[in-house]
Amino acid sequence: MSPTSSSSSSRDPAKLVLADGTIVDGIALGQRGLTGGELCFNTSMTGYQEIMTDPSYYGQLMMMTQPHIGNYGASREDMEADAPMVAGFIVRDYPRRHSNTQADETLEDFMQRHDLVGIAGVDTRALVRHVREKGVMNAVIASEKLDEEALLRKAREWPSMAGRELASKVTADRSYTFCEGPGPRIVVYDFGVKKNILHSFRRHGCTVKVVPGDTDLGDVRAWDPDGLFFSNGPGDPRPMTDAIETVSAAIDTGLPIFGICLGHQLMALAEGFDVYKMYVGHRGANHPVKNLDTEKVEVTTQNHGFAVDPESIAPETARVTHVNLNDDTIEGLEFKTFAGMSLQYHPEASPGPHDSHYHFNRFMELVADERDVTIPETSVEPATVTAQSVEG
Repeated sequence: MSPTSSSSSSRDPAKLVLADGTIVDGIALGQRGLTGGELCFNTSMTGYQEIMTDPSYYGQLMMMTQPHIGNYGASREDMEADAPMVAGFIVRDYPRRHSNTQADETLEDFMQRHDLVGIAGVDTRALVRHVREKGVMNAVIASEKLDEEALLRKAREWPSMAGRELASKVTADRSYTFCEGPGPRIVVYDFGVKKNILHSFRRHGCTVKVVPGDTDLGDVRAWDPDGLFFSNGPGDPRPMTDAIETVSAAIDTGLPIFGICLGHQLMALAEGFDVYKMYVGHRGANHPVKNLDTEKVEVTTQNHGFAVDPESIAPETARVTHVNLNDDTIEGLEFKTFAGMSLQYHPEASPGPHDSHYHFNRFMELVADERDVTIPETSVEPATVTAQSVEG
């Protein structure tokens, strides 16, 4: 594959080397150095900074199919975490100048400030077709020491995403109260939660307490929550035996439970269903999902490389509520043995369309029914917001 033209602020050479031997030449972007991980792609037209800072992408090389990336710079307002979570960044064209009155800096300055290695000048759409045909694989990006044989060895030796527990790398260090409000008390188990998921609960007037993923359920129950939320996050859920046990114990409490992405997979595993690694995965803000109850189609934001096996779902335990119209994969479950719901995709949609915001209303209704609490109007802001205030 030959490089395309790029207007990056420098012309330092860089290479992208895939584990199958594919070698792509390009231009260095961001920090100079070496990085590696599972090569995946995102089809979103906008939102590159939210994608880069999504903890679910920890350990992955992110390739954007939108050809112009960086044209509106980088802003503090567009962060889903405190720093980029992708292992590396791959784009076709990086504009020399950006245009955005809200930008704080250029994308390259943002990447250099966070030591993020990237490459521009890559025919990303051709490379996406290659990955779709061959399946996801590991790769490395290098802008120093460009020996191709050495880089190919590194790509082939890089740890596989299958079997890797990564949520512990991105979870909170301590419990903290994100916000306080007049609505239900929600505990968020943080396996890599996005900030806009927390803001979605805040907009519903909830008091939200975020806890590390390994927090003992007894400590959580001592706070007397009205509902539990298991968040998105990176890696393979199958080796997360402690988290699966926590979810199983949470089910026994009778509290309403909501899971998104990794949380959805953990809830399925806790109920005895199977999860498998996908050939390519779903990553983008344009995936059609059908709501089987309403027959309506939502355009959704997705980010996952694992999915629940439909053949393993026991009909007496759960029913499928949403399916992906591209490949019929499971996108939503409603559980029959406890007050629980889960989604494979991201209803907070940051970035993405707003078709799926109603799922937070669904969970609030579930909490109200089970816990006899009043749910404020969604327009009501909490009385106080204490984001990132650390407890004990």
